[in-house]
Amino acid sequence: MSHPAGTTTPPQGTPPTPPPVQAPRRGLLARFLDSVERVGNRLPDPAMLFLLLMLVVWGLSWLLSGIEFTAIDPRSGDPIRIVNLLSGESLTAFMANMVRTFVTFAPLGIVLVAMLGLGVAEHTGFINAGLRRMLSVTPKQLLTPVLVAVAVLSHVAVDAGYVLVIPLGGVIFYAAGRHPLAGIAAAFCGVSGGFSATLFVPSSLDPLLSGFTQEAGRILDPSLMVNPLNNWMFTTASSFLIIAIAWFITDKVIEPRLQGTAVDGDADDLPQMAELSPAELRGLTWASVSMLIAGALFVLTLLPETSPWRAPPEAVGPGSHPLLVAAAPLMQSIVPLIFILFLIPGVVYGYVSGTVKTHRDVIAAMSKAMAGMAYYIVIAFFIAQFLAGFNGSGLGTLMAVEGADGLQALGLPMWLTIIGLIVMTGVVNLFIGSASAKWALLAPIMVPLMMQVGVSPDFTQAAYRVGDSMTTIITPLMPYFPLIVVFCQRYVKGAGIGTLVSIMLPYSAALAVLWTLFLLGFWALGIPLGFDASYDYVVGG
Repeated sequence: MSHPAGTTTPPQGTPPTPPPVQAPRRGLLARFLDSVERVGNRLPDPAMLFLLLMLVVWGLSWLLSGIEFTAIDPRSGDPIRIVNLLSGESLTAFMANMVRTFVTFAPLGIVLVAMLGLGVAEHTGFINAGLRRMLSVTPKQLLTPVLVAVAVLSHVAVDAGYVLVIPLGGVIFYAAGRHPLAGIAAAFCGVSGGFSATLFVPSSLDPLLSGFTQEAGRILDPSLMVNPLNNWMFTTASSFLIIAIAWFITDKVIEPRLQGTAVDGDADDLPQMAELSPAELRGLTWASVSMLIAGALFVLTLLPETSPWRAPPEAVGPGSHPLLVAAAPLMQSIVPLIFILFLIPGVVYGYVSGTVKTHRDVIAAMSKAMAGMAYYIVIAFFIAQFLAGFNGSGLGTLMAVEGADGLQALGLPMWLTIIGLIVMTGVVNLFIGSASAKWALLAPIMVPLMMQVGVSPDFTQAAYRVGDSMTTIITPLMPYFPLIVVFCQRYVKGAGIGTLVSIMLPYSAALAVLWTLFLLGFWALGIPLGFDASYDYVVGG
């Protein structure tokens, strides 16, 4: 028997080689997620990204420094001039100011001070015990909304929700006879999908983002003051929207879909909802009492007309309250207040429950919290240097003025422009998960640009917060995404990235549509976004 050229005859008695099995064609969503993962993995580390961006800014400043632009700087009324950052004078100034630029970088101090108190509350067990207690006394029919509310509330402790609330979601759903993956999904939606929401209590994210917003807005308006709680009313109201969305999607969409997914983890190895010990209960009781006493004493200091927490009369505009304007010492003390809010009950809980023996344990907890912030400190160094160069070069002003002229030429309605900003943030969010790093990148461009077309920094920041949250729960590049897959695999061994993405997609789609409409509704009705906040910005006003 003859064989085609290029083939060999298998030896006698050797079974024929089976034809290669073609892998099933991957769906459009799977291919899209693969592309997201490939592109995201090729991005440099955020610290290196900002270093490269700084070098790009230097290069652009050199290229454009000799060009005479007709665009007018709204601050001076003169044509915009780009400063060459590669000149000898600029480079020596950069070196001389490098340390000052870093240590005076406002978001750095905000995060570190807040984490000192939060670190104590977490290390002593106060946060863990409080979350477990809240969920253990919840009626079964209200399990989903309460779990999501706790997940949203966990934002005051920065990332604690990822490692505390999300696994607890699976535990309590499983203990209640419900599918544990539905509990993980509901908690993940509240922690990450609603990351920019705040349930009454301000989080460290509020002053962190407003610090970037103020710095970016001062590219055009050096006197701009942004209240740390400029989005507080919107984000608090958003919490109830997120709870409603997650409640409906979990109970009506996700859990029915999971009925065919068997829980195949070993029963003996599945995590259990441990009851609070008597020592933990005593610690939680006295910690709660200490919070109430400290809160009541603090409120008493706010009441007098002569309270030092109030802004001076000349800093209070018509219709504003002296406690709530950006110049008020109260508003400028949000981060220290967060620090004290968690430090006091954390220490009390530790001593009463026995997790703290001496003051050395408290200091050790603070040190451990600071050790966990080492990576953020590195990123903050490069962000600070990048922003200093970008703002000082004049490139931000040029991009804002020229971009505003382009937007006005397009003639887009304002609502469509805001949707475009939200969508752009959501797409960037697929690749850069850090809320602060992303806003540090986008704020110097978007805030001045939107100010030029009459949109206030407060409104731009609110739009960013919507876009920043809605796609976090479907990107495998989010740092905690693999950890949540591991949580799922405790109950369903075959769960993977595709499993989690498919579960979270309905939440993401609902958040994208409904939260955007919610923000536009605030704008259309003129509902205040927060304290000392506005929707419109008058250039030069």
